[in-house]
Amino acid sequence: MNDKILVIISTAEQDKAHAGAMYALNALKHSWMSDVKLFLFGPAENLVLEDPDFEDLIRQFMALEQTPIACKYLADRGGKSSALEDLGIDVQNVGPLISEAIKSGYVPLVW
Repeated sequence: MNDKILVIISTAEQDKAHAGAMYALNALKHSWMSDVKLFLFGPAENLVLEDPDFEDLIRQFMALEQTPIACKYLADRGGKSSALEDLGIDVQNVGPLISEAIKSGYVPLVW
């Protein structure tokens, strides 16, 4: 049985983004899964900078000693990289990271 997940949040829709972040947080907090990786893309990168509730969920995830990763290309293009890094979010080229995680058995969940 696989118990490693890759949560990818790319939506700008507040309710969907919150649901994805809450699942990632609770899966880690309550040990529903052995490992949880969290990636933010474009619209979700903007949302974490604009929505205090979404930011709080991301901070709670980080408090469990996990660092979310934002897409460098989209963050740079939108001029958001520094602001995301200031929140403690790692900004990297995510294509290779996501591909490697899937090859390593992580199940992707996309919001």
